[in-house]
Amino acid sequence: MEESAMKAGGERFLRQRQVLLLFVLLGGALTVCECGRYSVAEEKERGFFIANLAKDLGLGTGELAARSARVVCDDDKQHLQLDRQTGDLLLREKLDREELCGLIEPCVLYFQVFLETPVQFFQGELLIQDINDNSPVFPDREMFLNIPENSRPGTLFPLKLAQDLDVGSNGLQKYTISPNSHFHVLTRNHTEGKKYPDLVQEKALDREQQQEFSLTLTALDGGSPPRSGTVMVQITILDVNDNAPEFVHPPYETQVLENSPVGFPVVRVSARDADSGNFATVSYNLFQASDEIKQTFSINNVTGEIQLIKKLDFEKINSYHVDIEATDGGGLSGKGTVIIEVMDVNDNAPELTLSSLTSSILENAPETVVSIFRIRDRDSGDNGKMICSIPDNLPFILKPTFKNFYTLLTERPLDREERAEYNITITVTDLGTPRLKTEHTIRVLVSDVNDNAPTFTQTSYTLFVRENNSPGLHLGTVSATDRDAGTNAQVTYSLLPPRDPHLPLASLVAIHADRGHLFAQRALDFEALRAFEVRVGAADAGSQALSSEALVRVEVLDDNDHAPLVLYPPPPNGSAPCPELVPRAAEAGYLVSKVVAVDGDAGQNAWLSYQLLKATEPGLFRVWTHNGEVRTARPLSERDAAQHRLLVLVQDNGEPALSASVTLHVLLVDGFSQPYLARPEGAHDQAQADGLTVYLVIALASVSSLFLCSVLLFVAVRLCRRRRAAWEGGCSVPEGRFPSHLVDVSSTGTLSQSYQYEVYMTGDSRTGEFKFLKPITSNLLVPEPGREVTENCRNSSVFS
Repeated sequence: MEESAMKAGGERFLRQRQVLLLFVLLGGALTVCECGRYSVAEEKERGFFIANLAKDLGLGTGELAARSARVVCDDDKQHLQLDRQTGDLLLREKLDREELCGLIEPCVLYFQVFLETPVQFFQGELLIQDINDNSPVFPDREMFLNIPENSRPGTLFPLKLAQDLDVGSNGLQKYTISPNSHFHVLTRNHTEGKKYPDLVQEKALDREQQQEFSLTLTALDGGSPPRSGTVMVQITILDVNDNAPEFVHPPYETQVLENSPVGFPVVRVSARDADSGNFATVSYNLFQASDEIKQTFSINNVTGEIQLIKKLDFEKINSYHVDIEATDGGGLSGKGTVIIEVMDVNDNAPELTLSSLTSSILENAPETVVSIFRIRDRDSGDNGKMICSIPDNLPFILKPTFKNFYTLLTERPLDREERAEYNITITVTDLGTPRLKTEHTIRVLVSDVNDNAPTFTQTSYTLFVRENNSPGLHLGTVSATDRDAGTNAQVTYSLLPPRDPHLPLASLVAIHADRGHLFAQRALDFEALRAFEVRVGAADAGSQALSSEALVRVEVLDDNDHAPLVLYPPPPNGSAPCPELVPRAAEAGYLVSKVVAVDGDAGQNAWLSYQLLKATEPGLFRVWTHNGEVRTARPLSERDAAQHRLLVLVQDNGEPALSASVTLHVLLVDGFSQPYLARPEGAHDQAQADGLTVYLVIALASVSSLFLCSVLLFVAVRLCRRRRAAWEGGCSVPEGRFPSHLVDVSSTGTLSQSYQYEVYMTGDSRTGEFKFLKPITSNLLVPEPGREVTENCRNSSVFS
């Protein structure tokens, strides 16, 4: 068994050297170097200095620390430690050569030193030297040996060998036996390198002279000083049984799967004895079995069937050499060997061991090493071949580096706004049947970089506010978001300088820096400022702040805060009111005047309506609601008073409604009755039809012209004398103070003709007083005496 273990260790060492050579030949982009071969005696204390790796690798002081140098052993145990500051390779713990390598010689511990930035591997070997720290040990305290008395001198009797865990010169070298006259011991070398003791009979035995022998067998190793172990050999001399059992088919060879259950029959051995009777009865036992064999196999003493009593593990032991002893009833025995080869099954899933891991990566960074890890499978053949992969939909790649080491890298720069976290599942699958796999998930966080400016939810905003608002009124809110995270996503709002340098932006509006709320700084006036635009900026809190802006238009809504303003008729302002002249011959619907008013508001707040609130004679006049025209509601009569006072209400359409009132003075005159009236319908046609009537009228007019001139002269004289008595508060007209002018008054309202009047204005009158003396027309009737019209006006125009 020990020879098989040594052979397997040598094959493993050869296979590792071959894989290393393959990586050296194929690894073009990866640097793999031999860092050296070192040796150390076993059982050295922790911290024992082995070598200075920095010097051997040709690296400068501190470079090992800067490149995160690590030492990894092939058996995944941290036997060694590396001082990165000094570069010294030290023992992390005591090394026991027998525990690490058993009987394999030489005992070599393979380790790798790898560095990052760039990734570089160094292969090292540590030879563990054996010291003589183990004595030979026999499996039992006593040996019992039955020898027939008729055995001949020179006969060999195999004895149980001792085991020494040391190797080489420190291992078992020879056996000795206590001095006696019948036996001596012969040390025999086995093909596996073990040394077996054989007891050699030197002369014939005589049971009648001596029935038993008690001898001391000593096993000596080659250490300095040598160590030894002893066992008592009890020899009993038997009567003659001259045929020992013999195995039928030695050696026996068989194969068994490593996953065979406990109790599985491995093989059945058979031995025959030529004797008869009790001497021919054969019993079977394990001969000189090690503890491992005793714990793994059992043999039926009667049938010779070997069974499993423990599960097999190909990865620990792949073959067993079991020695069987067949003993007959007379005590003679024969030896046989059973070679049991353990067949590997795919019962070990691949293993993954992380050597380095970077859990956070900056976005937009170039190719970055995420992790370096190693995979292995304890099975052999196809069961031990592996495939390593990651999902295809991730921006990462796997690169094989050295032996079974892999490097996980970013394939391209990452974008945190696209994805802030990655769960990378590394899958390692073997090629056995059935296939086994191991999955390991690595969580990688993408750290934020300030590469996104804040973005407003709208490129422009329109806010509405009513005028006369209270200061500090919340007008509205602008909002911007930043796709970054942390402080890079903290948005601060501010007002940017206005495009119009004359706009007092600071006194109009303010903004909350954190929430984006816009507030009015003072009360707004629609009539002074109907709308204005504000540029709002949003900046993040990154180390290199990014910003954006949006346009906010604030529109002031009108409030009904202006009452209507009457433009015509104007207020009296301390002077006499200016009456409106209406001929008594006016028909219904005659345009008396028009109230003209304006409103400083806008929209429906400026829609005006007119209403007659009070009149001297109700029902005589009416006011049109929408345009303010004052018209006669019925024809005038002689019974109607000459003077009328109309109170007109002008009201807007606001909420609440505001209003203003104006008083309109109307004067009815007789001299304006017929000339200002339109001809009755059909009069013109009748004049054309009756030519005789026309000639008659002309003749009458010619005859009466002299009489008419006399009457006019008389009226002028009487008018000057009676003007004060007829109208109190009227305009006195001193003779000779009025320059003569002609005023042309076009027809308005219901008047169908144009007329000219002589107007005399006082030279020192600031109110523009004028007096209508008489119309200049051929067919104007002469008004009655005392009916002259004197009017005080502030404006030079009377008729609308």
